[in-house]
Amino acid sequence: MRAIICALLTLYSAVAAAEIYKWTDADNKVHFSDRKPSDAKAEQVQVRVNSYTNVTYQLAPRTADAGTAKTKKDVVMYSTQWCGYCKQARSYFAQNSIPYTDYDIEQSAEAKQNYDAIGGRGVPIIFVGQSRMNGFSPASFDYLYKQ
Repeated sequence: MRAIICALLTLYSAVAAAEIYKWTDADNKVHFSDRKPSDAKAEQVQVRVNSYTNVTYQLAPRTADAGTAKTKKDVVMYSTQWCGYCKQARSYFAQNSIPYTDYDIEQSAEAKQNYDAIGGRGVPIIFVGQSRMNGFSPASFDYLYKQ
């Protein structure tokens, strides 16, 4: 049993560290592969996996009118009414008595303009002070809010 687990862990680490190569052939077709071609010059590319539910953090842009939080504990959310994660965040804020400002980017032209100014892509975008969270999960929000 131990040997099987060791073999699986070794295989997993090899897959996790896989390299991806990109090259263009003689017909100007672009190719991607995990093997470096022997007959063409290839460049190694880094693959980033983005997911709507993936939560990332970054500092908010320093624009006074972008609607970002003013103090360390201020919470600002850019959202829509139809977004399930936005609804989950609103519910979580209500259950935990967390005051927040909600900007609906489909109902307000100013909110949409501010959303674009901060490089918005997807909702919700939540600011806790100057920290930015794309998406929502209670554990990730708590981490930011309790810092």
